[in-house]
Amino acid sequence: MSTPADSAPAEPAPAARAAGSPAADSAPPASPAADSVPAERPRARPAETGPTRPESGRGLPRRLVQLYVGLALYGASSALLVEAGLGLEPWNVLHQGLAELTGLTIGVVSIFVGAAVLLLWIPLRQRPGLGTVSNVFVVGMAMDGTLALVPDTHTLAVRVPLMLAGIVLNGLATGLYISASFGPGPRDGLMTGLHRRTDRSIRLVRTVLEVAVVATGFVLGGTVGIGTVLYAVAIGPLAQLFLRVFAVRRAPTGSTVVATGQPEGAILPG
Repeated sequence: MSTPADSAPAEPAPAARAAGSPAADSAPPASPAADSVPAERPRARPAETGPTRPESGRGLPRRLVQLYVGLALYGASSALLVEAGLGLEPWNVLHQGLAELTGLTIGVVSIFVGAAVLLLWIPLRQRPGLGTVSNVFVVGMAMDGTLALVPDTHTLAVRVPLMLAGIVLNGLATGLYISASFGPGPRDGLMTGLHRRTDRSIRLVRTVLEVAVVATGFVLGGTVGIGTVLYAVAIGPLAQLFLRVFAVRRAPTGSTVVATGQPEGAILPG
């Protein structure tokens, strides 16, 4: 069926043909020409979204580099804190205590604990990402590799700078790893999962978890000291700083890969 707008120019056409008017014969071509202008506009719309795909593709290699460099540096920073012997970050206090108990290396214990914590995600209905699974293995291997390369230190003149370097490097690694946005570490996923299931604050859940692992690790022989305290105080500001430095932005939407509010809930990639 033709619409009233389509039939309007058709009424004078028969009369025009009967009169043999040349002006009447030229009128119909003018109408399709006018109609063809809006018909071309939708064709230009797909071109607006086309250029965004290569840009997002170029962002993926950078995010993968950030993920694995961040995880490797996180393991290396933890090894520096172990060598300094002035106190470890909370979960590594537990790992070191279990290493003393079992005779395994601290990196291997970290892998086993990470895998065990990941199993706890199942009842919490957490979904692991590439970063989650990679975290379990890369951090532990990087820790053992760094410990094998760094010589033993005994003087405070070396141990204190080593401790400070480990804390700063840990903050840098945290910024790299989290801003890559491939999923939280298994221990952070446990924290956020418990937060959702219990409806308790992130701060409370994290505090309870970390106090529990530090106390357990200390009883088993893990090192708690000034490094533990400095780490607890400094890691938040350092992580926030490096999250801003390494944030990856998506070209199509203009939003950052790091979700709003994520840094507060996932300060530690372990």
